[in-house]
Amino acid sequence: MLQAGLRYFVERLQDTRTPLWLYGAGHVGRALVRVLAELPFRITWVDSREDYLEDAMAQLAVAEQVEAQWTDDPAGMAAAAPAGAWHLVMTHSHAQDLDICAAVLARNHFGFAGLIGSRSKAARFRQRLSERGVPAAALARLVCPIGVAGIKSKLPTAVAVAAAAQLLQLREQHALAANEIAYGAMSR
Repeated sequence: MLQAGLRYFVERLQDTRTPLWLYGAGHVGRALVRVLAELPFRITWVDSREDYLEDAMAQLAVAEQVEAQWTDDPAGMAAAAPAGAWHLVMTHSHAQDLDICAAVLARNHFGFAGLIGSRSKAARFRQRLSERGVPAAALARLVCPIGVAGIKSKLPTAVAVAAAAQLLQLREQHALAANEIAYGAMSR
């Protein structure tokens, strides 16, 4: 219970950044990392093209904020991501995007799953993922297209800003819900 008139100092000892796994080091991936690097996300950046990822890391100079992971099996890395991690899928390959989405959705232990693309791509992917046996409840949680509503530009930085705004909104909604739960427990 909190008592009126008393002040408390609370220091968080754990990392409070949201774990975000970003798949793809292309133009939009680079723009998104540039936008998110200074925000409260712990970014793991995955790509199957080692040269693209190395070039992107050197170009953006974000080594302290971003963990780069080159792999020839991004879907395997997605399957091994920590429970509750958020995922944004935007690789150079639709087949790779599909495999990553299948790995994330099959576990159904993710905080957020977003896929770059249009509504028609979303419909195609949902159909293919359903054929792979991904449960309907997990498919319903796949966000595609990504980004806040109202941004029509397809410029990489515009897509990145819209996606970053969406992630920040969701993060704040989660924090508010968690605070309401914690406050409710403390007032009992």
